[in-house]
Amino acid sequence: MKAIGLMSGTSADGVDAALVEIDESDLSLLGYVEVPFPKDVRTEILSLCEDGRVDAICRMDAALGEWFAEAALRVCEKVNVSAGEIDVIGSHGQTIHHLPALAVVADKKVRSTLQIGNSAVIAERTGITTVSDFRSRDMAVGGQGAPLVPLVDYLLFRSEYAGRAMLNIGGIANVNILPANCEVSDIFAFDTGPGNMVIDGVVQAITRGKQSFDREGAIADKGQVCEDLLDVLMAHPFFDMEPPKTTGREDFGTDMVQKILNWEEKEEDLVHTATQFTVESIVHGLKRFVLPRCEIHEVIASGGGTRNPVMMDLLDQALGDIAFKRLDDLGIASEAKEAIAFAILAYQTMNGRPGNVPSVTGADKQVVLGSITPGKNQ
Repeated sequence: MKAIGLMSGTSADGVDAALVEIDESDLSLLGYVEVPFPKDVRTEILSLCEDGRVDAICRMDAALGEWFAEAALRVCEKVNVSAGEIDVIGSHGQTIHHLPALAVVADKKVRSTLQIGNSAVIAERTGITTVSDFRSRDMAVGGQGAPLVPLVDYLLFRSEYAGRAMLNIGGIANVNILPANCEVSDIFAFDTGPGNMVIDGVVQAITRGKQSFDREGAIADKGQVCEDLLDVLMAHPFFDMEPPKTTGREDFGTDMVQKILNWEEKEEDLVHTATQFTVESIVHGLKRFVLPRCEIHEVIASGGGTRNPVMMDLLDQALGDIAFKRLDDLGIASEAKEAIAFAILAYQTMNGRPGNVPSVTGADKQVVLGSITPGKNQ
């Protein structure tokens, strides 16, 4: 089966598209593209996450369907594969809000999440059957709806001898733990806290929008950590919550960025401290919730954070004797990982197989994920 995975993360930088060929025993990455959002589109998406009007969200849902479809067609064009040869698209969509905590609405107990990027538009523009809305089914059976990549990590990176922590640093950072020689029921995962989100927000503010992220860690490299500020940031109650747990812009968005900007320090020190904050929260999560439970031999990092050498060096130092690698060292492009994951999850769905891991999400049972929108040619 040839499948395309589409992903836009909490940073809302654009759409990642990965085209893979899958059979029962192998996976090949045939191509990968990134389709960045224009600055005004990204700005509007982020504003919708904070305080979006229903009409604006409705229109953006349709518009993002067009962007996701374009990304799918671009990756086909890149590797000279026609859309008619693709069996399925797995589209994560763009998360606007994620509320995994149990709430009561009109006497009904609910967990809720919203990803936009209209699947009908994607299926119509590409002609390819599209699987979307992956998180809702897990939440319907009591799960957090995230993380969903752990099953894919298990299928691709389980080791008979080495305990591995698969770390993804996107807007939010999360870790998936694969104990040595594990079964699916042995793996566990959780969000550790901020990834690039807080750093990006600080950089955008101090550069007055001229930069959307700290390219190559250049600003952080000129600064030093503000220990008092770091202590305040690490006092956030999320860090001591027991897994399973997920988070997002609700915890580490505008308010957290403003707390940093209010600190009277040099701008480069604020960026360095925000970078150290991500590192500190990752290591805290490993030491508090992972190492007491199982031995970890390797931490393998993926996601946009791997492009920040300052963050990577700080993390390598903080991990001490634990081997630190990038996903590229295992032969898979780091930036393509999450898009690859949703291609595989779509493959699972089309074959009637579960895609969630209850020990990770807290769901009551395994379920087949996603909603299927048939392609016009299929």
